[in-house]
Amino acid sequence: MTFEAPEFFLLLPALALVGWFWRGLGLHSPLRAIILVLAVAALANPRIRKQKNALDLHVLLDRSDSTEDLIDKGLPEWRRLLEKSRPGREDTLRFVNYGAEVAELGADGSSFTGSRRLTRTGLALSTLAAQVDAEKPSRVLIFTDGYSTEPLQEAADQLRDRGVPVDFRLIREEDNNDFRVARLHFPERVQTGEPFLISVTLRGAVDAEIPLVIRRNGTVLTESKARLTNGLATVEFTDRITRPGGYEYEAEIRPDKDAHPGNNTASRWIEISGGPRLILATRYQDDPLAKALAAMDFSVQTVTEPGTLRPGMLSGARAVVINNVPAHEVPVDFLKALDFFVREQGGGLMMAGGAHSFGSGGYFQSPLDALLPVSMELKSEHRKLAVALALVMDRSGSMAVGVGAGKTKMDLANSGAADAIQLLGPMDQVSVHAVDSEPVEVIPLTQVGNRKPELAARVRKVKSSGGGIFVYEGLKAGWEQLRKSKAGTRHMILFSDAQDSEEPGDYKNLIKTMTDQGCTISVIGLGTSKDVDSALLEDIAKLGKGRVFFSDKPMDIPKIFAQETVTIARSAFIKDPVAVQATGRWAEISPKPIDWMKQADGYNLSYAREDATVSLISSDEYLAPLVAHARRGLGRSAAVSFPLGGEHSESVRQWAGYGDFLQTLGRFLMGSETPPGIALRQRLDGTRLTLDLLYDTDSWSRKLEALPPQVRLMNDTGGAAVDVPWRRIAPGKFSLTRELDEGSIVRGAVRVGEHALAFGPLSVGSSVEWEFAPERLAELRAISAQTGGRELLDLSKAWLRPPFIAETSLHLPIGIALVVLVLAEALLTRTGWKLPEMRLPERKAATAVPLPKAAVKAAPKPVAAPLEERESPIQPTATANDSPTEQGSRFQRAKNRR
Repeated sequence: MTFEAPEFFLLLPALALVGWFWRGLGLHSPLRAIILVLAVAALANPRIRKQKNALDLHVLLDRSDSTEDLIDKGLPEWRRLLEKSRPGREDTLRFVNYGAEVAELGADGSSFTGSRRLTRTGLALSTLAAQVDAEKPSRVLIFTDGYSTEPLQEAADQLRDRGVPVDFRLIREEDNNDFRVARLHFPERVQTGEPFLISVTLRGAVDAEIPLVIRRNGTVLTESKARLTNGLATVEFTDRITRPGGYEYEAEIRPDKDAHPGNNTASRWIEISGGPRLILATRYQDDPLAKALAAMDFSVQTVTEPGTLRPGMLSGARAVVINNVPAHEVPVDFLKALDFFVREQGGGLMMAGGAHSFGSGGYFQSPLDALLPVSMELKSEHRKLAVALALVMDRSGSMAVGVGAGKTKMDLANSGAADAIQLLGPMDQVSVHAVDSEPVEVIPLTQVGNRKPELAARVRKVKSSGGGIFVYEGLKAGWEQLRKSKAGTRHMILFSDAQDSEEPGDYKNLIKTMTDQGCTISVIGLGTSKDVDSALLEDIAKLGKGRVFFSDKPMDIPKIFAQETVTIARSAFIKDPVAVQATGRWAEISPKPIDWMKQADGYNLSYAREDATVSLISSDEYLAPLVAHARRGLGRSAAVSFPLGGEHSESVRQWAGYGDFLQTLGRFLMGSETPPGIALRQRLDGTRLTLDLLYDTDSWSRKLEALPPQVRLMNDTGGAAVDVPWRRIAPGKFSLTRELDEGSIVRGAVRVGEHALAFGPLSVGSSVEWEFAPERLAELRAISAQTGGRELLDLSKAWLRPPFIAETSLHLPIGIALVVLVLAEALLTRTGWKLPEMRLPERKAATAVPLPKAAVKAAPKPVAAPLEERESPIQPTATANDSPTEQGSRFQRAKNRR
């Protein structure tokens, strides 16, 4: 028996002294003494230690892609050997599958159905550590190739603390034809113009010469050949970037023969920091807005090719300005990234007016819509021209593919067409055709009127059929309807699968006929611009003087339909000059008064949102917002509805306050600097992200106690932002770890009060599962040794019992005994029953000290008290009811008192 807190036994002498001096407490009673001893023993936490003979053997089966079918081949034989060597019936054998997930092997031996993209050995070990029986010895045996995609040390520490050894058996077959990019390394962040070293490590089973390609943001930087010696090659070169932002580097090898092509590429991002930076996306080669902003104390990155915008460019940026760029020219992933950039990372966003901006540019219901302080949907009474819209939809066999939630691609296309009808006005006209090998008329050319619900319901009933879409037939059927219309605007939207658009026929002459008569065509392609039929769809949109959209995410289809419909039917750019009127609320941006220009030569009609602050409005019948701003999360948003460059901007560009206005607005968008004394450090190990928040305790402790820091992560490849909890591990330091998905590109922000510490993008390579880094195998061997395990070649020795002593607490039996004894003591007290008492030794009376004779002579003689005041001797008084025994006891007690 052991005691975890033996110091409590020091209470026993103290209680004995209390019972000696305060005998009225009755602590010398045997029952009360036993209760006190048991209570002190319970405080000391006694535990019984005993050896257990039974063993739980947990077998982990690596089901990741890199082990291929090796587990399925070997499992029957391994199971037979383990069952045969099991010592006794009390020993249990348990099989657990794992890859990117952990799942126990079914009783029927069913195969693993979870994700196989990663080898999360650490997760599997942590799961077992939480499940092992603390009262019984356990052992872990892993069948794996040894190449985990995450660190193992934390899980190994948990098992070691529980006394669980980790054995392993390597099952991967060596392949002499495998070559891989083992590592791509360079700093995470450098200054503009600072040279940095890029190192690429290649590995292979045999020595060979392998072609190597290095790209930056998709552009080839260099092509060379690397020579592997003893299975290893390291290629190094330097680069220097003069423009701030985020840049992606990719290394790719192209061996003639390779067993695992999945590990032939590696990519990483680097941040080039150069102080505060603003991104200006513009269609103007010599944008006056860029010149005005360049006069400020931060750098301006001008992007004149919007198609090159990427989420990684937001790294290190403080604000983004979009100047008259249509939505279809901006990559969708960049538009989606702006929401997290503004709301969570504290960035700024501004949109400037023009014929290709706001609703006219297709931004209605785009990812930017909710960020702007103005609404782009026009009211019906502000419509000037009727629109005739023809919808031509692909209903080929590929549209029957499910996309989740019980829906198919066809369902989403139907939903998009129905949304388009809902956005039309009563005077507009619409026709709908569903096309496979021939067009089927769903709705002939019909005036919308008050029939929106009826027309939308008919569209939602379209079903997919076999074959591909015959493009020419669809265009021809839609044009036959549009040519009947007298509407001022006639437009066709062609929705087609970029992988299955067939029979274009003489589409070029047909489109020329349509455009000559004022009809335009836009295309929505389901897929990417690299698909087999994407070039045809792009050409149709180009010849039709319209726009082309590609999306490989079917859930985006309804939004794209809505954007294009609003661009044609419900947007307005007013080209007539209009006088302006100040509202007096510019002071919320700057205390310095501003002398506004007299008029704007044109503007985008929109409406202020409820939470917007409007500084300038038009003086026409609409009283439309011309300058507005709003807060969005930690960031800021602004809308300038009149053009700042190009057509319809002459009056504004001649305005004397043009530069001051833009610079003040730019400073508002950039926000304030984060106070000193706090910093963020991040590192990526395989798929595991570790963040450390370091801060000065003197200046930040009280702030963080009042409002703890919050961290959010956003995966640019899809999904919503997620919150991740911190752990405070020391004064001045918070930390967290998070497993990321393979192939993901992650950005994040740490909110500290009203400020944000942004980080990313962090790229988790798509070939993590195929890296086969020797360091991972060495780590497996190390943690096995730390836990007392070994590499197991003979499965008959798998049941070796580890030294295990089970401890059992005695709190429960002692507690039960205390309850029984306390109840018994209470019963005796109430009933007056007596138990034999422990006799304590009598305390000795004080001994009289004789006085000297002189003192005796000098002492006054005592004077006798009156008779009535003298103390009467104590006499036992017997009563008639006393028994002889009671009379004798009474007499003896009186004698003792005398």
